[in-house]
Parts: sequence; structure tokens; C-alpha cells
Amino acid sequence: MANLKDIRDRIVSVKNTRKITEAMRLVAAAKVRRAQEQVLRSRPFADRLARVLENIQSRMGFEMADSPLLKTRDVGKITLLVVTGDRGLCGGYNSNIIKRTEQRYTELEAQGFSPDLVCIGRKSITYFQNRASKYSIRATFTDLEQVPTADDSESITREVLAEFLSQSTDRVEIIYTKFINLVSCNPVVQTLLPLDPQGIAEADDEMFRLTTKDSRLTIEKGDAPANEQPPLPSDIVFEQSPDQLLNALLPLYLQNQLLRALQESAASELASRMTAMNNASDNAKALAKTLTLDYNKARQAAITQEILEVVGGSLS
Repeated sequence: MANLKDIRDRIVSVKNTRKITEAMRLVAAAKVRRAQEQVLRSRPFADRLARVLENIQSRMGFEMADSPLLKTRDVGKITLLVVTGDRGLCGGYNSNIIKRTEQRYTELEAQGFSPDLVCIGRKSITYFQNRASKYSIRATFTDLEQVPTADDSESITREVLAEFLSQSTDRVEIIYTKFINLVSCNPVVQTLLPLDPQGIAEADDEMFRLTTKDSRLTIEKGDAPANEQPPLPSDIVFEQSPDQLLNALLPLYLQNQLLRALQESAASELASRMTAMNNASDNAKALAKTLTLDYNKARQAAITQEILEVVGGSLS
């Protein structure tokens, strides 16, 4: 039978670990709430921008616009934006993105393209820099806010736009984690540049909410309200030409698209961390219970042995 002191020390260690994992779960839950508030605060600007672009599209076909962000080219060089976290302890969140990136990179090379990477997050940077002989890294970004802000997306957008407009790359794709629910996050690939005119003004979007159900934290996701900003008057007159307006507004739209992808990834990371820490807490609780039973059995066996020794000594 194991030593009683060793079992008791291990029980204390497991209970202390459970306190840490439970605290990390609660911190992740609080940050998910912040992510939700950030999405809601950024929505009015996104809605107004969509209305302006929708109005311009009604005045002129985007196909007629002379904007470099809308024009498709003969693709040779493709840049992949990889969005991971700076920290671990979040289940398979980082590893799933890295695997999807490796798969996409291999697919593009097999098709004759020349891909390279823009890594966002320490996990992807460390992984691909350790394999620099196989993967080409164009730029890296770290130390973003846990809940991404417009400043975070602006710095990345500037880098992406500069490379695309200088024709250093012909297409930009982003690989990020799309939030589905608390226990399900799906790595997806989305084309950022050139912009798709058909996807400029979407009627609905999706948003996530952290709620409490049966005394437990849960995350729900559903359709967000339709664009509540009123359409611009049909008789409004723009001083600038449509091309000038598009050249000014499309980078803002691109930045907003990138911000939403970063926020979606942040929500997925936090949800994955909540789930991982919740599972760790449950496992620690079960382990502590098993160890307590083992401790009681060992203690009872020791007491029984001592009684037998006393009885045996008195009879001899």
C-alpha cells in the first residue's frame, strides 16, 4: 500500500491545481464578455460603412470601378495570414490552425503557386520559424490584445495592403478559427484580397453571447440584427468621384473584415480555453476523489495492521 504521506501530498497538489484551472476558466469567461462588448461597439461603424458602399454600388457597378483592391490578377504569389494565440492551454485551438495552414500551403505548392506566410500569434511564429527551410515567412505580429481592437487590425491591414498594391503578392487569404459554439471551433480559409464585390454589404451577420444556463456559463451564437443604419438618400450628391470614394473606403472595409476575423479567433481561443480548463477542473476533482478513497483504504489498512499487532502481542 502506498505511503499515507505521499497520497496526502498528492491530494493537496491536485486540489491546488484545480484551483488554478478553475481560476483560468473564470478569467477566460470574463474575457469572452469583453470580446462580445467589443463586437457590439464596432458594429455601428461597420453597418454605416456597409450602407455607404451599398449606396455607391447602386450608383455604379463595382465591376466598372478602377480600384486595385477589386481587380483580379494572374495569380502567382499567395500570402496566407495565420491567426493563432500567444499562449497555450486552450485545447487544440493552435494546433488545428497550424495543421490547416500546413495543408493549405502544401495544396498551393502542388498547384504551382508560390505561397508565403504572415504569422499572427507566438504559437504560429515559433512553429513556422523552426521550419524556416520549408516555409517562407513574410511578416510576424505578436502581443495583440486578448480582445483585438481596431489598432491591432490596422497595423496588419497596412502590411497586407502594401504588399498587395506593390504586387509583391497577388492574393491574400486568412486562416482563422470560426466560432461555432462552446465546444466546436472550425479552422477556415477566407480570401481577403482581391475583395469580392458580391460580399461587400451582407444583410445579416453572426455574433456570440456569453450567457448563464442552469448555473453554468454557456456561449450561444445566432444571427445578429440586420443593418439598422438607414439607407442613404437617393438624391445625395458625392463631391468625389466613385473611384476616389472606393479607394478611400475599401481599405476601411478590409480592416473591418480583418478585425472581425481576429475577434472571431479570439472568441474561439477563449472558448477553447474555457472548455480545456473546465475539463481539467473536472479531471482534478475526479482524481482527488479517487486519491481520497485510496488514502482512506491505506489508513484503514494501517489501523487494522496495528490492531492485529497489539492483539498478537497480548496473546503471546
